[in-house]
Amino acid sequence: MDLYHTLIVLLESTIRVSVPLILAALAGLFTERAGVFDIGLEGKMLGAAFAAGAVAGVTQSAFLGLGAGVLVSIALSLVHGYASITQRGNQIVSGVAINFVVAGATVILGEAWFRQGGRTPALSETGRFQVINLPFADAVREVPILGPIYSNILSGQFALTYLAFAMVPFSWWVLYRTRFGLRLRAVGENPAAVDTAGISVIWLRYRAVICCGILCGLAGAYLSLAMTAGFVKGMTAGKGYIALAALIFAKWRPVPVMFACLLFGFLDAFAIRMQGTPLPVIGQVPVQLMQALPYILTVILLAGFIGKATPPKAGGIPYVKER
Repeated sequence: MDLYHTLIVLLESTIRVSVPLILAALAGLFTERAGVFDIGLEGKMLGAAFAAGAVAGVTQSAFLGLGAGVLVSIALSLVHGYASITQRGNQIVSGVAINFVVAGATVILGEAWFRQGGRTPALSETGRFQVINLPFADAVREVPILGPIYSNILSGQFALTYLAFAMVPFSWWVLYRTRFGLRLRAVGENPAAVDTAGISVIWLRYRAVICCGILCGLAGAYLSLAMTAGFVKGMTAGKGYIALAALIFAKWRPVPVMFACLLFGFLDAFAIRMQGTPLPVIGQVPVQLMQALPYILTVILLAGFIGKATPPKAGGIPYVKER
């Protein structure tokens, strides 16, 4: 039972650390399906986390913090959209620039406003999201096998956790069962054909960018309002890049994106759980190696197990309307 308990704890941690990955990967899914590559997921998540933590720290309202995080993320997405769609700039450069600017701006603004070394004030219970306990979670906790699964994994999660997993089938439905999704996928493959049909390529791509901003805002707010009680500089710690890796690993499909994010989340949770714990045969493993494990295995998986991943044909190419 000790092994089973350890597995339950590991799976619970996996779900919690996978939530921002799932939301960010779905955000990238919308933009890249529309033909706009977005390396700036990391920056948008970080900006949203800072805005959410700052507003919630001042107002002690989690929902106001969430709204601020989403608005800031949408604003950053629109900046990327203006640079890469309207001005037809290099999409990779624009995304990287957003990452660098936000990484510096959050530290500078945090120090200027709160004088806590780039952190935001600690949040009270009303300033952050609390876990939701499902009905009868305590009553069935001692039931063998199924009790811990219901009480510790299905129950006791944040509202944004349930929202993140609900967004997976919703994103699939939007992309594959709605007119908007059909046009979005078409504009990522052949924007000229979409334009010929009388549909605005630019407006479609902007809508995809806005969807990306909303989801990245949720991911960033989750980091500062749920996982922790406030913003800490650099708290995204490369999660935006891992979400991009998961998106490529899943070959731009919503349900595989979720499983890829759960895999990377499991690696992260395993590394956290096993820090300082001797492994069989190997013995004591340096803490630095365990911390780097998710990133190392991300590279290995992408290099050796992904196979051929073909992005949308018009991805990264600014559309120029033929006259």
